[in-house]
Formats: sequence, structure tokens, C-alpha cells
Amino acid sequence: MPLVEPNARAGGAGLPRGARLVETDGVDVVRATGSANVNTINRAISPQAAGESHTFVFEVDGVRQAPLQLTAEQVRRTPVQFVKSIDTGSGRVGYMLFNDHITTSETQLINAVNQLRNEGVQDLVLDMRYNGGGQLNIASRLAYMVSEPAATNGKVFEQLVFNDKNPFRLTPAQTLIPFHATSRNGAPLPRLGLSRVTVLVGPDTCSASESVINGLRGADVSVNLVGGTTCGKPYGFSPQDNCGTSYFAIQFQGVNAKNFGDYGDGFRPDCAVADDFAHPLGDPSEARLAAALAMRNGGACPAASFSKSLRSFEKPSVSETEPYLRNRTPLREMRVLDMPG
Repeated sequence: MPLVEPNARAGGAGLPRGARLVETDGVDVVRATGSANVNTINRAISPQAAGESHTFVFEVDGVRQAPLQLTAEQVRRTPVQFVKSIDTGSGRVGYMLFNDHITTSETQLINAVNQLRNEGVQDLVLDMRYNGGGQLNIASRLAYMVSEPAATNGKVFEQLVFNDKNPFRLTPAQTLIPFHATSRNGAPLPRLGLSRVTVLVGPDTCSASESVINGLRGADVSVNLVGGTTCGKPYGFSPQDNCGTSYFAIQFQGVNAKNFGDYGDGFRPDCAVADDFAHPLGDPSEARLAAALAMRNGGACPAASFSKSLRSFEKPSVSETEPYLRNRTPLREMRVLDMPG
């Protein structure tokens, strides 16, 4: 398990990041074969209704744990977690995990930036390795809060490029998304005022998360990437409802202030580091965060980190190219045109 939601039953049961599922409802998930066993496993990990109970057995640090019964329920996500400052030999560095560009994340991001600003951070490590995307206006506000005023004043965060159909009939001015300086309720946003930021990324860093990277680079903010290649989705949509069904048809491409948006193969990291499930997220010893801190101090990607993941740039195996968050839907991998602004 790469991530445990704090409000979920697994989090409440103390299940740690990195726990390995080995059995569910009596079926060995590693060695079992046959459609009946596959169906049992799928029902357990993807329950169809709240209230379903299933029994799971995990290994933690190679030790088989006692069976754990979990009941399916609706979970309110916590998009921003582990906000902290880390003292280094060359200054104080802020860290935060950001997992979803959803409406509820705005207040959490504002609170995080205020906390880090009050703690006097000089740099930021923004962890978006599991952030599948969401609302572009959230991405724009995050980029604004990270950057310094001189970089973004009068700049476009992202321009929406349509084909000749242009389903929303937007004027050229309406296709421009600025670096939003205020929240949804019109309050001024706080700023860290940084000229550089390090982003922890991977194959689940997608869509609106990539917009943050691309938008900041378009405004000449230095963005260093540590981890794995991002998913590569410079496209987006506004969901269309019809007779009870929502359609997610691709409608536009996003480009930054330098008119760049051709990253369908994803953004490759400046420092390739495999995900480290042996340490909690936000732990300075966690491989990707440790590499980011080392690069800040020494300016170079740690050689051990690079060689560990170098094979992924040659001919990666299936396990290295598959995303960590297997159950991906349009709502987990989106760049949404949030029409109200």
C-alpha cells in the first residue's frame, strides 16, 4: 500500500504505508489462480457498496500480521497532509503531500502555505507523486502561492487550446487561466515567494498536477523533479451530463505562457528515484525526499538513487511502468475546466 488515508478504516487500524496484501477472504492474492479466486479478490479490494466487510491479511516488514476485518464506507479525502518544515545545513525547507485538486483542498493548501511561511521556509518540496489531477483553478492558485510576485504578475498560468469545434464557444480571452491571486471567496492568497521548487513525482502525477509544473516553468520558476516520469496528460475536459450519465470527452489541450504543452510522454525527472515504501511520507529519510534535500545541498542527484532507477529509462519491466494506484478513473486522472472560476 503506497498510501493510507488517515480518515479511512485502514488508517484507523494503524495499517502503515508499505504494508503488503497477501490474503483476502481466505484467498492467497499472490499464488491463487482461477476466475473464482480472482472474483473474490476483486470484490474485496473494490467493494460495491458501503457496509461490505472483508478480511485482509497484510505483511509489514516481511512479518505476516493477524487478519484484519475492514468494512467499506464513504471516505472524505484529506488532500493535503504531512505539512512540515525541515532544518538543513543550508536553510529551512518546507514539505507537504498534496494528493487531489478538489474543492476541499483549497483551504488546506492555504493553511499549509501560511504555516510554512510562518515557519520561515526558504525552499519547498511539493510531493505530488500520487496526485491524479483535478480542477485547474486549484492548480493555478497553488502555483501562485508557491511563486514570487515578479514571476507571475501579468502571466498566463495556462491557455486552453481547442480545435475548430470549440464546444464552449469561448472567446480567446476566456481561454486564458491566470495565476489566481484570490481564493474562491475573493480573499487574497498567501505566498511563499519562491523562485524554485522541487516536486516529487511518479506515474500517478497527472493532468492538473502536471499543469502546476508546466505553468510554473512557463513563468520561469525553476522546477526540479525527483522520482519517476509523470503520466503525460496535457489534455482536459468539462464533464458533460446526459440522461444520468457523465461523459468525459477530451476537449482541449493546455499550454503554458511559453506556449508549451507537448508532454504526452510525461515529464522525466531530473533525478530518478524509486518510490520508497519502507519510510513514511514526509520522513527526511524517505528516498525521494532525501534525494530532493541532497540535491538542494549539493546540487546533484545522488548517484545511488539514479543508478537504482536507471533501468527504467532503458527497457522497464511491467511492474516498473504500471502506476501504483491501480484503480484509475477519469476522476482520478483529470484536468477539469472549472467554469465558475
